Amino acid sequence: MGIDQILREAGVAKASLYSSFGSKDALVVAYLEELDQRDRNRWNAAVAAQRDPIAKVLTFFDLAAAAAESRDFRGCLYANAATEFPGLQLEPVRTHREWFRATVAALLREAGLARPDNIARQVQLLYDGALTGSKIDKSVVPITLARRLTRQLIG
Repeated sequence: MGIDQILREAGVAKASLYSSFGSKDALVVAYLEELDQRDRNRWNAAVAAQRDPIAKVLTFFDLAAAAAESRDFRGCLYANAATEFPGLQLEPVRTHREWFRATVAALLREAGLARPDNIARQVQLLYDGALTGSKIDKSVVPITLARRLTRQLIG
């Protein structure tokens, strides 16, 4: 996405963009920070009434499947940004991934699983692959399959 398209869709002048963010790079970082916060809030709201830590882990996949369809199967927005802007230090991408992995590990620990950090990395790999597969296939099937595999992995 080019800066002109961003400006056109936002309906703002280039001067407004630069006075608010300073650069396109800063705009991308601000977008990712906002996306991270929205994703965390959405997950927290979805699991608020759940008690089972395994169900909370699986909720990541449920939310991803719902988002995939509503976003026209664009895949992982964090991975897309990291690919589109390889020279940028995209701290929000790392922060989001660390939050995901730490959250899954804490839930697995709560569920009594051995080696929760190791398993959390495996769950993250399944999740990453699911989002990529969903983007390529234009389907929720990879996410559904990854959810099932995660359920088998964690019992």
